[in-house]
Amino acid sequence: MRMLTIFFILIVQQTAFAQTGIVGKWKTIDDETGAPKSIVDIFEKNGKYFGRVVKLFRKPNEDQDPVCKECDSEDPRFNKKIIGMEILKDMEKEKEDDEYEDGSILDPNNGKVYRCKIWIDGQDLKLRGYLGPFYRTQTWKKAE
Repeated sequence: MRMLTIFFILIVQQTAFAQTGIVGKWKTIDDETGAPKSIVDIFEKNGKYFGRVVKLFRKPNEDQDPVCKECDSEDPRFNKKIIGMEILKDMEKEKEDDEYEDGSILDPNNGKVYRCKIWIDGQDLKLRGYLGPFYRTQTWKKAE
């Protein structure tokens, strides 16, 4: 019975640990206003991590599910609805630390695709997009 209890505790701990990290729903925040912009669901598929927009926070007079008009016309996301769009692609967890790299993120507002890096900082997710030598870091909050 004691071994069964220890086994159960180990399984619960592993499950709790597996649910931490970048997987889950994250609220993106506008850099200038601090207002929420969207909810992105990050998930793992074949050892890589992807993120899909599941909700947009828009003003009542704005299109509630716009299309990506600014995306490159060669990109399959061009003129597609933003809700349901995969904006984060091919992120890989680095073995030495808790960073995820070698993927890309699309900003549907301007259509630009950036190389990116992701890491957890306390309860927040930090996402840094690179365009050449320049970068910008955003803080995303865990969605409830």
